[in-house]
Amino acid sequence: MGYGVEDYNFVTQKSRDGGINGVVNQDSLELEKIYVQAKMWSNGNVGRPELQKFVDALSSKKSNKGIVITVSDFTDDARDYVLYLSYNVVLINGIELANLMIEYNIGVQTIYSYDVKKIDKDYFEMN
Repeated sequence: MGYGVEDYNFVTQKSRDGGINGVVNQDSLELEKIYVQAKMWSNGNVGRPELQKFVDALSSKKSNKGIVITVSDFTDDARDYVLYLSYNVVLINGIELANLMIEYNIGVQTIYSYDVKKIDKDYFEMN
């Protein structure tokens, strides 16, 4: 998607990750970092308490940029919470995630492709 510097982004360990699942480094000096939290919940939506934990994790990393991704959705309370934060937290739900995957060809394969044609009237005009 154009974020991060290749070979400078990483996924954290599964346990004791401090609420952070991955880091995107915006530059090779690692001065600008975006922290990522992924929630693979199939039952229920991600609520405000989970986002508060993530913001605490951002604070502990001395960062104010983060992305929370879920295959489900976020509660209205969670969405309202991030609107008024001094932190820049982006929420991506399952539908938005699927759309981004398709748009940027991440984890998807093209099976069929169609060309739609129309008559080029200029081609047939006589001068």
